[in-house]
Amino acid sequence: MGFSFSGAAARGDVGESDRPGADAGGDGYKIVLRDLRQVYRIRGVDGEGPGDFLALESFSLNVAAGEFVSIVGPSGCGKSTLLNIVAGLARADGGQIFIDGKAVTGPALDRGIVMQGYALFPWRTVRKNVEFGLEMKGLAARERKEVSQRFIELVNLEGFEDRYPYELSGGMKQRVAIARALAYDPEVLLMDEPFAAVDAQTREMLQDELMRIWEKTGKTILFVTHGIDEAVILADRVVVMGANPGRIRAVIDIGLGRPRTNQEIRLSPAYGEIRQRVWESLQGAPGEGGPRLGLRVGGAKGGPLAREA
Repeated sequence: MGFSFSGAAARGDVGESDRPGADAGGDGYKIVLRDLRQVYRIRGVDGEGPGDFLALESFSLNVAAGEFVSIVGPSGCGKSTLLNIVAGLARADGGQIFIDGKAVTGPALDRGIVMQGYALFPWRTVRKNVEFGLEMKGLAARERKEVSQRFIELVNLEGFEDRYPYELSGGMKQRVAIARALAYDPEVLLMDEPFAAVDAQTREMLQDELMRIWEKTGKTILFVTHGIDEAVILADRVVVMGANPGRIRAVIDIGLGRPRTNQEIRLSPAYGEIRQRVWESLQGAPGEGGPRLGLRVGGAKGGPLAREA
């Protein structure tokens, strides 16, 4: 078990030795985010003219193949904006993104997305929802059925292949969304608070299932969450973000063994130490005063006392 705080990572910088070359792009990393910047034009109020809102600034991060990275931060710090940019659903105002050394210029099948709101097609059955990406890849019907069945079984939904979304619980819907994202074999899985809409017990069950699925598939995962506990339990590294503008405050190596379960991790003495470190990193850094809202802090007695990192 270990912790690491890189000064460059905390500032969102990447040293020259870590920077990908202009030609290769990825330099051996699965994901390279280089100096991302995003600005939103906002309308004026009380007679003032329109202005700019800096959502992301100098955001740089390298992610290895098969790594599970959680991104945690307060509401409005740019976590979902970042994921949309990596997904190709939004274009950054500055910086570069590489997946396997190739520049990201828009959506593609090398990235799978799982959202908080399930985003299932209500007119499609479980099987047909899972097969959607396979249809986009042009697979024949027989092959689609074989592949979809494999991933339906992976998320423990065998027997529900012909059910429609309205016949499923929230946890089951999210399993369908995960199966759909994995079925067309993306290189990277992007998850934007996928368990936020389910109850606490279902959330812990889905966290355990996600860890099991990740260990079987070896996918590279970027996982956005408000939950400190969720970030620590799931990830190899936790990226802590600050707000206004959104930038990396710290990158923390979790260093806990695999495979894991919620129960095993929570009983580990090291878990409390790591969780405390993430909590401290989320508190106000110099020049970032004021309350930090929108964080879910688990535990029987709530979070530890806050202090400046």
